[in-house]
Amino acid sequence: MRTADVQQLGMFSYVSVEARVPADHPIRKLRVLVDGILAEMDSVFEARYAKTGRPSIPPERLLRASLLQVVYSVRSERQLMEQLDYNLLFRWFVGLNIDDPVWDHSTFSFNRDRLFDEEVAQHFFDHTVLVAQIKHLVSSEHFSVDGTLLEAWASHKSFRPKDGDDSDDDFHGQQRSNDTHESTTDPDARLMKKGKGKEAKLSYQASTLMENRNGLLVAVDVRRATGRSERDGALSMVDEMLLGEGCTLGADKGYDTRDFVQALQERGIAPHVARNLSGRNSAVSDRIAASKGYAISQRVRKRIEQPYGWGKTIGGLRKLMRIGLTSVRAWVVWSFAAYNLIRIGGIEAWWHPSPT
Repeated sequence: MRTADVQQLGMFSYVSVEARVPADHPIRKLRVLVDGILAEMDSVFEARYAKTGRPSIPPERLLRASLLQVVYSVRSERQLMEQLDYNLLFRWFVGLNIDDPVWDHSTFSFNRDRLFDEEVAQHFFDHTVLVAQIKHLVSSEHFSVDGTLLEAWASHKSFRPKDGDDSDDDFHGQQRSNDTHESTTDPDARLMKKGKGKEAKLSYQASTLMENRNGLLVAVDVRRATGRSERDGALSMVDEMLLGEGCTLGADKGYDTRDFVQALQERGIAPHVARNLSGRNSAVSDRIAASKGYAISQRVRKRIEQPYGWGKTIGGLRKLMRIGLTSVRAWVVWSFAAYNLIRIGGIEAWWHPSPT
């Protein structure tokens, strides 16, 4: 019997948002991990809010929504609020009932920016590492390091002389450098290029330290881009993680300098750095390069490219939508914290597709 196409929709629904999310959906396990981390950060949130005043958006909901923005490649806060309005999966993850009003995008941005900074992002990232350690997913001895340039939210036209001389707006034929020029849009960004023959872009330097067992990130460093920023960031993360005697550190040829290799050896770390023999002598000794562990590190260290690929294609890091070193650092650390959670899901086979 044919059923009539009745256009009058029901006014009330007695099915909860919880019931709309499939029991085997991977986002349920992601929510469990995230809620556990947010519960541990309760004291951090408590210190940032006054005891009196008008009620604000719960910080847990702000951060869950920000995590969805990274994981599902939502380009802006406006689009995120649109998704929250009609996407029941998003509503459930954030903690909204089906009748709860969605915030205006400007209200969400204001409250998120007031809460979300480098400290909160770093706390969240550190707890993703702690979760991995509790699950025995990370190595405590073998690591790899690498860096990448992240394009700043600033154009070449904003790169102006520091002395304020804007008499010539035609950049053709001009010599521009970070010593004489800076961006009026984002003064912390630096004009850098990835290699010979590549175009120079206003960028930030991001570096990551990866453990070699499962390819999880254990430290992130973001700083102004310079010729030494990649190696300086690596040493900063090494010291932050207290790496020392018995540890190994894999890296590409860009780290094969005498200063960097010597700094690792002074810390008791075996420098498993790829040898650069192009018209020069490598700082890595023949004895280290001939070891079995060196060969393993050189093979495994290439996995550190995966977080950068994920971050730039999915996590919103291809072109930074933040201005200023502090804000950029917070967003990059937050994005790599999301990567760690998704990577844990891939290792435990409950998130598909996952970084592999």
